[in-house]
Amino acid sequence: MSDKKSADEIRKHMWKKLASDRFVMAGLTGSSEHSEPMTAIVDKDADSEFWFYTSKTNRLAPGGPAMVQYVSEDHKLFACIKGRIVEETDEAVKDKYWSNMVEAWFEGGRNDPSLMMLRFELDDAEIWEGDQTISGYFKMLTGKTIQPEEAGRHVETAL
Repeated sequence: MSDKKSADEIRKHMWKKLASDRFVMAGLTGSSEHSEPMTAIVDKDADSEFWFYTSKTNRLAPGGPAMVQYVSEDHKLFACIKGRIVEETDEAVKDKYWSNMVEAWFEGGRNDPSLMMLRFELDDAEIWEGDQTISGYFKMLTGKTIQPEEAGRHVETAL
């Protein structure tokens, strides 16, 4: 899709959905290990990074080039996000996003020696937004061929 306004609109929609659903699959690109489910901490004012709390033994802990896959709760938005995972060392950021939900995962709480925070710095994404037209929905129900424009929108965008 070459329509810049549509790409921006879809990107903003992805951030809004990600901020409310927050569950992703994350993995290091150069690793032979599988991706794993993580809870993304999304700041509405930071649209080029998000964070994960994890342990120092987690397979993402080494950091590096990574991919995150996201599917919205309503299954109408799908994204594959490319970027880089780095350790977050800013104590103010770690404190800002700390919550009871996070604390439940760490026996020692905020001072747990195995605790670390990772920042996912986004490069680009491929985003699919499912929003079928009425004719596309009817064709799907009757087994007829659906044209791409009847199925939703798709963009590749820098983030």
